[in-house]
Amino acid sequence: MTSESRIIFLDVDGTILAHGDAIAPSTVAAIRAARANGHLVYLCTGRAAGDINARVLDIGFDGAISNGGALAVAGDETVLAETMPRAAVEQVMRYFDEHGIRYFVQSHHGVYASAGVRAYIAEFIEERRRRHAEDVATIGTAEDDAPSDGPHFAPVEDADLDRIAKAVFVSPHPDTVERAQRDLGERFHVIPGSMPLPEGSNGEIGMRGTNKGTGIVAILEHLGRTADEAVGIGDSWNDVEMFEVVGTPIAMGEADPVLQELAGEVTTGVLDDGIWNAFVRHGLIDGTVDDTADDTAEGTAA
Repeated sequence: MTSESRIIFLDVDGTILAHGDAIAPSTVAAIRAARANGHLVYLCTGRAAGDINARVLDIGFDGAISNGGALAVAGDETVLAETMPRAAVEQVMRYFDEHGIRYFVQSHHGVYASAGVRAYIAEFIEERRRRHAEDVATIGTAEDDAPSDGPHFAPVEDADLDRIAKAVFVSPHPDTVERAQRDLGERFHVIPGSMPLPEGSNGEIGMRGTNKGTGIVAILEHLGRTADEAVGIGDSWNDVEMFEVVGTPIAMGEADPVLQELAGEVTTGVLDDGIWNAFVRHGLIDGTVDDTADDTAEGTAA
């Protein structure tokens, strides 16, 4: 690894993976070419490690930050592993139940859903399948691997509440993010989620001081790298702290304009070669056709 190598942190949903579940072939090629050029590429996602799309993992990465910064892994080495205090988990679940809000709780290995979640997000699942069909037609990949019928979560009653790192909620009310932050207090970090529901709102809840930024800092310190060497690319509200701690923050083309302004640099869309174009712009890959010569079919649709 040369002193000129960079370390790149990539969000998953809306950055690598379209919300319809397709992956642009250029994204696969860019990541593999960057690693071949000596750069490190890490996932940086709000998903639980056990809930990351297998097609994304198949691209190949040097490590991952998951559960919104609660777990950080470099190669096979766990650098950081945090969970919410059990009392905090119970407080959040009680709040959801009292307000009729359906939710998931995430350990580092799996996701557990409250009663009625699947029925509530059925319309979202159907929209996801429709968007996938449109996406694969747009990028010209075969639809051999259509998205599943939806997530398969264990019931929340099976969750070990001593091992929960994060909660995600889906609510019929448009203002639940703001209300939950106000009602639960500053001990918690409540942000909008990235699930495009037809109505209502969704969000993520973790402990204050645990976020993608803290996970990135832990990885940089572990590897002896600096913020100036780090690139972070994302599109969601849980990427704000990532933008704050990397030297080169980049927002995706579909990101909220406020997030784009916070990042200060914007690439093209997730299926419009967004990762590829950002990598070329910063000299991580040279942008020639040879960079796409490796197997780009693997991981093109999920």
